[in-house]
Amino acid sequence: MLDDRSQLLLKALVERYIADGQPVGSRTLAKATGLDLSPATIRNVMSDLEELGLIASPHTSAGRIPTAKGYRLFVDTMLTVRRGELPTLNDIASGAIEAGKPQRVISHAAHMLSSLSHFVGVVMAPRRSSVFRHIEFLSLSEHRVLVIIVSPDGDVQNRIIQTQASFTQSQLLEAANFLNANYAGLTMEAVRERLRNEVEALRGEIAELMQAAVAPVAEEEAQADEVVVSGERNLLSVSEFSSDMGNLRRLFDLFEQKTQLMRLLDVSTQADGVRIYIGGESQVVPYEDLSVVTAPYEVDGQVVGTLGVIGPQRMPYDRMIQIVDVTAKLVSNALSHGK
Repeated sequence: MLDDRSQLLLKALVERYIADGQPVGSRTLAKATGLDLSPATIRNVMSDLEELGLIASPHTSAGRIPTAKGYRLFVDTMLTVRRGELPTLNDIASGAIEAGKPQRVISHAAHMLSSLSHFVGVVMAPRRSSVFRHIEFLSLSEHRVLVIIVSPDGDVQNRIIQTQASFTQSQLLEAANFLNANYAGLTMEAVRERLRNEVEALRGEIAELMQAAVAPVAEEEAQADEVVVSGERNLLSVSEFSSDMGNLRRLFDLFEQKTQLMRLLDVSTQADGVRIYIGGESQVVPYEDLSVVTAPYEVDGQVVGTLGVIGPQRMPYDRMIQIVDVTAKLVSNALSHGK
């Protein structure tokens, strides 16, 4: 636990470093806090904060900078988001994300997050779940079958599958009737799991046909979580990254692969409201110099994805929280009304 004086000095140091990007000295802190303390007293407090691992001394400067632990304490206990400080944010955002096709909404959201934050905007596209109402099979040739899948809202998907065995139209009808009678209303992934468990009870060739029919759709569902990234080039103007090309290359690899981004955003989906992840303090953010501010978004009250801003640890967290919060609400509204 820090006493009031130590908290005030740490808060001032973090805010000054976020604003200027320069290590903060005792004289600067004395002016920033308005406390009637001698430079020697402030240095003693700084020494205590350094021993606690909250700040560190770069080799080239007498000043201090926050550590990941210091940033965490700052955002958890000292950060105040003053809504009135960003009177134009809602004006900028309003109308920028209109109801429409989900992919267009997601793309607009990623771009807006990037342009408002001047960092990187990321959005995990909504999970798709191909529930089917009706399925039909139509023989095209000896080993090719057309699969017709009708969704509950009437959308029709057609897929051609290759089969090892050849089937008569009556066998295809038998398989379709079985699926429609037993599995209508389930997702393709659920159907695939049920078929896998019940395959012994079904005739071999028919079971293979049904598994072959639902597998492509189920795999497509599993891969449907897409991450849309916007504004990677903004990191080129961040001194913490641009001064270290190796670090910058690793960041661009992160955006290229998207696997770790998916993991991060998936964790964020489980959380309520805005969350802040600071690199160096958890396995969620893979790079020490990064921070990520995320929030889940909803469709008709159900959380379906996550969005956020990725930038340096030295980011204005109060502003990022508002940007992410507003964008999540706009996306929720656009997707709920665009159905």
